[in-house]
Amino acid sequence: MLSISLKTRIILILCGLAGIIFGLGLMLMVATYRMEEAAAAITPQSLPAAQAAIHTQAIRMRLAALIAMLSTALLCTLLFLVVVYQMLVPLRRLMAEATRHGEPRGSGDDLKALSRRVRVLLHDVDHTSVELERSRETLAHAEKMTVMGKLAASMAHSIRNPFTSVQMRLFSLSRSLELSPTQREDLEVIAAEIRRIDTILQSFLEFSRPPRLRMEPVSPSAVVDSAIRLLEHRLRAYDVNVRVRRSEPLPAVTADPEQLKEVLVNIMVNACEAMVRGGTIDIEERTAPLPDRRRAAVLRVHDSGPGIPPEVCEKIFQPFFSTKEDGTGLGLSIAQRIITDHGGRIDVEAGDGRGTAFIITLALQEPGDEHDSHR
Repeated sequence: MLSISLKTRIILILCGLAGIIFGLGLMLMVATYRMEEAAAAITPQSLPAAQAAIHTQAIRMRLAALIAMLSTALLCTLLFLVVVYQMLVPLRRLMAEATRHGEPRGSGDDLKALSRRVRVLLHDVDHTSVELERSRETLAHAEKMTVMGKLAASMAHSIRNPFTSVQMRLFSLSRSLELSPTQREDLEVIAAEIRRIDTILQSFLEFSRPPRLRMEPVSPSAVVDSAIRLLEHRLRAYDVNVRVRRSEPLPAVTADPEQLKEVLVNIMVNACEAMVRGGTIDIEERTAPLPDRRRAAVLRVHDSGPGIPPEVCEKIFQPFFSTKEDGTGLGLSIAQRIITDHGGRIDVEAGDGRGTAFIITLALQEPGDEHDSHR
């Protein structure tokens, strides 16, 4: 059976109606001309014949008009059936489904209600696509971290133990031997490089085997103050001034304060190293709504450094990516993992010459969360 689309059916019916109207108009014009010719040729002798011709022509016109009316009625009926069964009935079914899934029924304008529902569905599809892409990235990242964890766990003890022994022997030699200034400087360089290797190994271990979070209610404002006190001397050494923009302390979140402090310390140390000639770190504290109608604590840490190019900004959270010669490339990866484990997110805003801003978002503690955090 030949399948004809809805659009084609409506076009064919409308073309049929137009053809009927055009044919009827053309027939009326021809009949009018013939009647004028017959009227002009009437004489007393031809009057009976003219009357018969006019009567015949009138009958033909009535038949044509009747046929046109019936055809128009038939085509209008077909158009009505097509519109009802091909458009209105499916729309009613869609509206019924929308109402069953929570869409409130309107005051009679089904098309507007359906259009609103379709927009919501399209938004949900876009949101689902974004979440699916994030899930894929998270899965790929987790697989990579699993491999890295096994590698780090198998190598860490094998490498750190010999270096610890070497470091102790160097310390013993530096105390027991009379060394020249050059030799003492060489030993200090060796000891510094051993400490650097130990730091790298420690970063591997932290990244591959994250510590268990000790969740408790804590205000992010208290964590900010603790991180600033911890870095007080380093900030002074780098000639960096920290300004905290806080109208009042932030409400509590359920978090591990030590882990959150590690994130802030990492970000602030990176900012100090980026601002070679000193500068300013602005920490803005505020609350903001979340998509699920909860509220969140937001920390925005912005420095006055040179900023990060866009092509680098996309990679800074990737493991082992670093723009520093002696960097491990794990600091920001660990920071992102910690915030993700807390159910939050960390974003970056950067540009050449405009400084860098890290935005940390954590959901505020709900009334029932305090009991759960002590389990």
